[in-house]
Amino acid sequence: MRYRKLGSSDLEVSEISLGSWLTFSGGIEAEQTRACTEAAFDAGITLFDTANVYGRGASETAWGEILSKHPRSSYVLATKVFGQMSDDPADQGLSPEQVAKQIDASLARLQTDFVDLYQAHRFDVKVPIEDTVEALAKVVEQGKARYLGFSEWTPEQIQAAIDVAGPDLFVSSQPQYSMIWRSPESEVFPLCAANGISQIVWSPLAQGVLTGKYKPGEPIPEGSRFASDTMNVSKEQLMREPILQAVQRLIPVAEGAGLDLPTMALAWVLRRSELASAITGASRPEQVHSNAAASGVELSDDVISAIDNALGDIPVTETTLAPNAKAGVLHRA
Repeated sequence: MRYRKLGSSDLEVSEISLGSWLTFSGGIEAEQTRACTEAAFDAGITLFDTANVYGRGASETAWGEILSKHPRSSYVLATKVFGQMSDDPADQGLSPEQVAKQIDASLARLQTDFVDLYQAHRFDVKVPIEDTVEALAKVVEQGKARYLGFSEWTPEQIQAAIDVAGPDLFVSSQPQYSMIWRSPESEVFPLCAANGISQIVWSPLAQGVLTGKYKPGEPIPEGSRFASDTMNVSKEQLMREPILQAVQRLIPVAEGAGLDLPTMALAWVLRRSELASAITGASRPEQVHSNAAASGVELSDDVISAIDNALGDIPVTETTLAPNAKAGVLHRA
């Protein structure tokens, strides 16, 4: 496993990290969660990424029990705040009251005094950016988080935060990024790089599409991620026939490079110096080890060209931001 510096922080994180969306939030049994987590430690993975809203606390609770058995200095723990945490629609967002409430709840579930990285899961257009920045900065000042990040913020929202807080408050950005989802390359990557902010990308395997298991013209396999009704939005975006056909064209490219398709897809995102880590999910320990093996794999220029040729004009550039996150930036009057 290789490690990279996380933005302007003093943290080093594994190139491959373990995420917990759709799996450890209740999608798999507790023993599988434990087995996958232990496999991550065995593979040299040090960055564990979760969120308060995953299973409304279930993911954090699961990892709190498992990670507490490991020395706190042996892993980098990241969680997020924004999503609705109860049936009350007001129980969400990035107001100072919510941030203060949710960080304490997350720490209790995670059985720790601090998280290494606290991330705004989305941008809250209902709260002035000045208030969001102040609330998150207070979490760091109180020692409850070492560093701050954000996820799926637009370039305008990122710049607004930098204008208020300066370039040093945030150290990470977490966008969706894969060889078929490249929108962050044009603006988010360069803006963040200019301000010492690293990328921790999610869905580098396009939520399983880049494993090649979804075949064009064939039914979705039972038990797979896209068999779930919760994946309807992503299904519409990623499960289109032209994309599935292009993915099949990638398989011989990977084989020609002596790789399997997931390894090539992970190596493709890791070729970018803007990245600190690529978040992967797993429901079995062998998946963890397979994903971790992509760290350090270098793709030749010929392979990268062959990937582009196989994909043609397929790469998707639309954003996956939630509707409220697409709106403008609210400043205090």
